[in-house]
Amino acid sequence: MTHFLKAWILAIGLILTPTALSAQEALPAAPVVDPAAASAVESADAPAAAEATASGLDPALYTPMKPTPGIGMPVDGNIDFQQQFSPTGETAHWINSAILVPMMVGVSLVVLGLLFWVVVRFRRGANPEPSKTTHNTFIEIIWTVIPVLILVVIAVPSISLLARQFEPASEDALTVKVTGYQWYWGYSYPDNGDFEIISNMLSEEEAAARGEPHQLAADNRMVIPVGKPVKLLITAADVIHSFAIPSAWFKLDAVPGRINEKVLQIDREGVYYGQCSELCGARHGFMPITVEVLSQEKFDNWVRANGGTVKGEAAMNEVSAEGRGAAEETSTVVAPEMVPASDSTGATAPSASAPVTQ
Repeated sequence: MTHFLKAWILAIGLILTPTALSAQEALPAAPVVDPAAASAVESADAPAAAEATASGLDPALYTPMKPTPGIGMPVDGNIDFQQQFSPTGETAHWINSAILVPMMVGVSLVVLGLLFWVVVRFRRGANPEPSKTTHNTFIEIIWTVIPVLILVVIAVPSISLLARQFEPASEDALTVKVTGYQWYWGYSYPDNGDFEIISNMLSEEEAAARGEPHQLAADNRMVIPVGKPVKLLITAADVIHSFAIPSAWFKLDAVPGRINEKVLQIDREGVYYGQCSELCGARHGFMPITVEVLSQEKFDNWVRANGGTVKGEAAMNEVSAEGRGAAEETSTVVAPEMVPASDSTGATAPSASAPVTQ
C-alpha cells in the first residue's frame, strides 16, 4: 500500500512540474520608459493628457478612447449574447433570437406536453391492460418528417451565415497581421509601413485608472477604422491561440506555421474586448484582446503617431516627387538676348540672334 501511494505521489509530481515551471516564466520585459516622459506623466493634470502620455504616443495625434459601459464587453446578469456591432454578428444574433430560441422553446413544450399526456392517458389506473402495439406508420412518418423540416429551416440561414463569414476581403481592405505569443498579442500593419504593436494585459490598478474592465484591458490596442472591412491574417509564434471578439461575432484560431484569414468589420466607434479562446498555457487567461474602432481621420492620425504611413499618402508623395523631377529635367535655362550696341557713329549693331545680311 505504501509503494502504491508513493507511486501516485511521484506521478502527480511529474505531471505538475512542467506546469509549475511554465507558470514561472515571465512576460517579455516592458519597454524602457524615458525619465523625462515619466515625469511628464506624473505632472499632467488633465486625465486625457495622462492617458495619451501613458500610451507613449503624441497626444496631439492620438488619445485612447474610453470604453462605453455595456458596449463591447460582458454585462453582469446577461443571459443572451453580447450586443452585436458587425454585419455577421447582427445576422447571427437574429438567427438565434428569431429561429433557434423559438424552435427550442416550441420543441421543449411539445415534448413536455406529450410526456404529461402519456403519464395521464396511459397510467396503470386508466389502462389495466397495456397496449401491445409495436408499430404505427403515421407516428413514424411524423417523427421523421418534422425533424427534417426543422433541420432544413435551421440549415438555410446557418449555411448562408457561414459562407458570409469566410468571404474574401476586397482588394482595398486594410490588412492587419495578428500574431499570438505566450502570452500576449502582436498587431502588424503591412499596409501602413509594417510597424507592430505589442499588447499586454494591464494590471488591476492600471485598468481602474483608465476606466477599463480588469483582465480585458490592454496597454496597447489594435486600432481599425469604423465601418470598413479589415483583412485579418492570424497566426501564432509558439502554440495554438484563438483570436475572439464576442461583440463582433469573430473567432479564428491562430496556428503556428499557418496563416488563417478572415474579415472583421465593426460599424460603430468604440472599444471592444475579447480574450484568447484556446488553452495555450499557464497564462492563457491573461492575454486579452482590445480593439479600438475609430473614424478614418483618427485612424490615420494613430498610424502617423506610431511612425507609420497612411495608405495612399505615400503614393501621392511619390507621384509628386516624380512630377517635380520631370519638371526639373524638362525645364531649360533661356539665355537673355544680347542687347544691341551702338557704335560711335550712332549706328546700331545687329543682335546676336538676328541674321546678318550683306
